[in-house]
Amino acid sequence: MRTYPLLPYRQSRSPRVPCHACGADRLTRSGTCVARGNAGLTRRANRFSRVAARLAHGAATLGMLIGLASACCLLFRFAVVAATAAPAGVVIVIPVNGAIGPASADFIVRGLARAAQDHAQLAVLQLDTPGGLDTSMRQIIKAILSSPVPVATYIAPGGARAASAGTYIVYASHIAAMAPGTNLGAATPVQLGIGGSDAPKPDEAPAAPGVSPERRADTATPGSAASGPLALDTKSTETRKQVHDAAAYIRGLAQLRGRNADWGERAVREAVSLTARDALEQKVIDIVARDIPDLLRQLDGRTINTANGDHRLAVANAAIVTLETDWRTHFLSVITDPSVALILLMIGMYGLFFEFANPGFVLPGVAGAISLLVGLFALQLLPINYVGLGLIFLGLAFLIAEAFLPTFGSLGFGGIVAFAIGALMLIDTEVPGYGIPLPMIAGVTLFSVLFVFTVSSVALRARRRPVVTGSEAMIGSPGVVLDEGLMPYDGVGVCVGWARVHGERWRVESVEPLAAGHTVRVAARRGLTLTVVPASAGPPQQATCMGPE
Repeated sequence: MRTYPLLPYRQSRSPRVPCHACGADRLTRSGTCVARGNAGLTRRANRFSRVAARLAHGAATLGMLIGLASACCLLFRFAVVAATAAPAGVVIVIPVNGAIGPASADFIVRGLARAAQDHAQLAVLQLDTPGGLDTSMRQIIKAILSSPVPVATYIAPGGARAASAGTYIVYASHIAAMAPGTNLGAATPVQLGIGGSDAPKPDEAPAAPGVSPERRADTATPGSAASGPLALDTKSTETRKQVHDAAAYIRGLAQLRGRNADWGERAVREAVSLTARDALEQKVIDIVARDIPDLLRQLDGRTINTANGDHRLAVANAAIVTLETDWRTHFLSVITDPSVALILLMIGMYGLFFEFANPGFVLPGVAGAISLLVGLFALQLLPINYVGLGLIFLGLAFLIAEAFLPTFGSLGFGGIVAFAIGALMLIDTEVPGYGIPLPMIAGVTLFSVLFVFTVSSVALRARRRPVVTGSEAMIGSPGVVLDEGLMPYDGVGVCVGWARVHGERWRVESVEPLAAGHTVRVAARRGLTLTVVPASAGPPQQATCMGPE
């Protein structure tokens, strides 16, 4: 046998064949050219770099677009703000009609703040008021005195007036103007509860508080003499304090603005009034103008001293912007009506009464709580008499208690009296527009009486009805004896058995035996056992059915 020498193992290689594309003889293990492989890698790297460059360019473009969009948004926002803001040289007109109260005071204060924010040249307070509340008037005057924008109070249109609180506002303004056919004055403070002072005598100055501005109005002439001894010296100390305080207040405002302080004090103490022409002659006002453009033409070029210094007005050709009342002003004007506040209190009390009487009803409780809180909020803005408010709540409590307690009308009558007196005393002023009319008080009282007595009558009728549920409803119910009837039971002394009552099978007992099918009537119940008597018989007799011995 021939043997062959063992040779070392050698891994086979691919033949080194020159590359037809590039002429190189270097081949990879798979037979591809090394140079061509490097070129492919280079092409892929170049392609990746181009893609990365495109992505970077796209990201940069996207960033530029985002920045451009942000800049456009900012420009749009600035344009909107510029459009809503007042242009240079604008004049803002704040119209006020009706009694001065919390709603009008809030509207004027916010209007002056808007004028200051928009850097307006002038704020014109177009006024037509019969007077108003002292607290609201002082709030407006404080806003005028601290305003950096000049404020011109213009009593307009023709036929308007600035009585009582309006006179103080005119004196406090930087510029006082009136339209022809208007008047101001009658600035005597009016505050009283139920009753009031008597009307002034013919030979007395009509300065007694409690008299409406219309009755107190007395047109003064340019040659009127200064006031002499006042009839108020015989009035109460409280009245004198109010009048003296008001006189000092208007005199201080007149000295601040350089107006006729003596006439202002007469308007407080004697309730005198002036027409537009007389007011201009006596230096109570500064200008008589037909309308606002005429007012602005006369004011153009004047220098006005405000809280921020002197301001030269350039308003001849200024744009005029008139503010309109918003929802907040309308809401405050509605709820601060004393009649509305009184109705809200009633709704709140009756709503809570229904909720406590019927827990889980929810709606009366929610409506009552909201109405009560809104009514109390309105009352804290008004000059109320707290004794009157307490009598209103006491009267409502008595009327509600009448529906539950057997007082035979005593609580109900007392509640009616307390509610009526409290409503009369509630508003502690006779300022026009802030009193509760007597027909309103009568109507609300009558409604409360009808409501309470209707609820009481319904409750009484419900109490007289027979019971239809529970164990008490079984008494007197008819039934039919079942099975073998009611038979004597050993050792018990009564006859027992079964009967059908209200469609149910009950164990019954009787003092005498009864046959099946006999009609019975339930006389009593003890647990799950009913005591019955024959339906034709009267009340059950005190007898027993003895069993056989």
